Order: sequence, then structure tokens, then C-alpha cells
Amino acid sequence: MSKKLGLAVASALLAAASSANAGITIPAGDWTLDIGGVVNAYYTHTSFSGDTGAGTGPLGLGDGNADSTANITTGLLPNYLSVSGKTRQNDLDVGFTISINPGVSTTASGFQGAQQENRQAFLTFGDKSWGSIKLGKDLGIYASDAILNDMTLLGVGSGAGSLAGNTTTLGRIGTGFMYADWKSQVAYSSPNWNGFSFTVGLTQAWDASTSVNTPKNPNAFSAHRGGSQTAYEGKASYEWAGDVAGKVWVSAITQKFDNISDATSVSGTSDDRATAWDLGATVNVAGFGLTGYYGKGDGIGQTVQFNDGFDLNGKSRDSD
Repeated sequence: MSKKLGLAVASALLAAASSANAGITIPAGDWTLDIGGVVNAYYTHTSFSGDTGAGTGPLGLGDGNADSTANITTGLLPNYLSVSGKTRQNDLDVGFTISINPGVSTTASGFQGAQQENRQAFLTFGDKSWGSIKLGKDLGIYASDAILNDMTLLGVGSGAGSLAGNTTTLGRIGTGFMYADWKSQVAYSSPNWNGFSFTVGLTQAWDASTSVNTPKNPNAFSAHRGGSQTAYEGKASYEWAGDVAGKVWVSAITQKFDNISDATSVSGTSDDRATAWDLGATVNVAGFGLTGYYGKGDGIGQTVQFNDGFDLNGKSRDSD
């Protein structure tokens, strides 16, 4: 048995989405197994001003009364342990990935149940002549290139002061782009045609939720009905190499919601649809990189998909 030890930090976010990831490679009959991952931890000290101290609202954000807080957490990139395998069978390239993401932070004495996520569990099959099909749970398609081009991917970003006990911080999620999130999906990815490629897929339908702010319950959520149909997602990109290398991409998502209801009554329900698209580009020259990004949506929300995308009356909100 031969072993090849390496580390590709960024590829740990998408453990088997790219052949560039390298961990402990183990030949096993017709299969090649790859075990890889990342461990990271940060000490952060955050000071607050005004009335926006550390709170317990959406994603740990919200109104609070703390002047400052100190935490030891992971950054935007979680701790990761991933096992992947690939083989060539019946003229098909077949692969799988299973990963676990243990949190590093706890906030209660005697309680070691830090946040634990299982972000990936999928299989792929295909051929370089016609592309590949993915079945299972992996990073969503819409806005995925945005988070992979986030400069805080290997750092902390926002949320460090209020997300202790969570698996990760937020990076620039919600202040720079919509979170792609981890979704069960059926997706097709095309071959790479001289730098151009695309992916389209169906992802699990999610419910829409709206925060309800009242004096007694300032950060409660009312979940609107939805999710009767899968979401449709897609992206296309063109990437080039050379002295001036770069990539441009565009992606989109749409999902229908049934019976979007008034959060204050049981009357007045209707159907609606959330849609969003984004456009991005990144250019690298002489060791310097520049990324530009823009996104626009209706009913999509701002930070987490479909969170606060509809108001209390069930009317969709615009965002960009």
C-alpha cells in the first residue's frame, strides 16, 4: 500500500468536487480512497457599540446588551474530515464523498455537544465525454462560486462575536453574498469545453421563514408553508489561465412556495415564487487577485436562503 500525504485547504470545502484535493491516498482494489480534512481555530475579541451587542437572534445576531465578547471558534471554513473514493467501472467514472464537520466551540459548562454537521454525502457517475451526474448532499449550485471566492474563506470574517457554539463564523455571508448552503440534490455537470462549463440541478425544497419581532419574543420565527416542489438551480462559468488568469460566472435559483400565509392570521394564503441570480468575476495577475460580485433576488432573503424573503403578510421582498 502506498500513501501520498498532502493538504489542500480550499478543496476541503468541496472535498470531491474537484480532483485537486489531496489527502492520504490509499489504493483499494479497483478503488482509490482519499482521506483529507482541515482543523482550524481562532481566538477573537469583538467590541460592540450602541444597542447591537451579542444577541440570540437569527444566526446568533440580534439585539443584546454586551459591550464586548471573547470567543475561541473555527473560522468560516469548518473543521473537516472527508473520505472520498473513485473508480472506473463499466465505462463510467464513479465516485463518492462522505464528510463530517465537528464544531470546536462550546458555551455551557459540562456540555460537550458542540455543533456537528454532516455537509456532504453524495455519489457521482459519468464520463469526461458527456459530463457527470451527482446524487446526494453537497454545496448548493446557486451562489457557490461566491463563497469559494470569499477572501475570508481561510479566516473569520463576520459573526465572530455572536456565533460561539456554532460550527463556523459567517465570513462575508449576508454582507457580500447569499449563502449557497448544503443541499440534497440531483445535478448534472457538463464537461469542460476549453474553460466553459455549466451545472444544472434540482435541490430539496425548503420552507420560507419570517422573523417576528415582538417585545416578548423579539427574534422568533414564523415558518410559512412552502416546499411542495423542488428548487431549480444552475450556474455557468468560463475560466482561463495565463499571465492574467481569471474566471467569470453566473448562477440562478427559483422555487415555488405554496400557501404563503399571513403570520398574524390563518386567512389570506396564496402561492408565490422566489427567484435570484448573481454575476461574478475574479482576475489574478502577478500574485494580485481582484473579485467583483453582484446578486439580485425576489423572495430569496439576504443571508440564508428564504429567511425573511417574505414579509408578515406573505408578500415577497426584493434584495440585492
